[in-house]
Amino acid sequence: MKLFDGFQAGKTRSTPLPNPFFTDLLPYIDHVGELKLTLHAFFRLSLKEGQVRYLRRKELLADDILLDGLARHRHQAEAALDEALERAVERQTFLHVEIEGAQGAEDYYFVNTPKGRAAFDGILRGEWRPTQDLDAPINVAIDRPNIFTLYEQNIGPLTPMIAEELRDAEQIYPIGWIEEGIRLAVQNNARSWRYVLAIIDRWQTEGKKDDGRHQGDSEKARSRYLDYQDE
Repeated sequence: MKLFDGFQAGKTRSTPLPNPFFTDLLPYIDHVGELKLTLHAFFRLSLKEGQVRYLRRKELLADDILLDGLARHRHQAEAALDEALERAVERQTFLHVEIEGAQGAEDYYFVNTPKGRAAFDGILRGEWRPTQDLDAPINVAIDRPNIFTLYEQNIGPLTPMIAEELRDAEQIYPIGWIEEGIRLAVQNNARSWRYVLAIIDRWQTEGKKDDGRHQGDSEKARSRYLDYQDE
């Protein structure tokens, strides 16, 4: 058994982990390889720079620290890595996409965070430019904040139920309406998704003016919106 020398004194760089990792993810990970890979992914991503951060299977396969922790013998490491990746993708901790490049297909993995989802969705929509150098960053076009980021920055913590409602709303309403609805919720101190949904739903049924007000606006209608803020 290799003994640990202990954490050293002085300034030591730390790897941040979101609290939901401990409450919503860790209790359900029942595979040691998946747990080691997940923790290592946060460590590797914390060392990267730029708005879009991701991991490639190729770089993970060249990571001696990770591979030594996944398998006792190196010839078993690749299979152990692939099993851990498959489990993490199935659990939706990682978002996986295969990208064709000049040197063939490459597997990219994004952690399922708001920024990771934005980058992943941008690739699926074709909003990126492939590069000749696979070691260069992916060019993903993110013209505006992701809907999940908007919610978390302006309304509150994102829950699985709210996330599902946001995905549904993206399919029904223009993204500009959702952004404007969130802005109005903040302005009116009514930080509730139900409040936002009431606004954009009324715009859809009654029409929306260029100034953001719905047709037939009235104090009674605004009061109807405010009823949602305590829900």
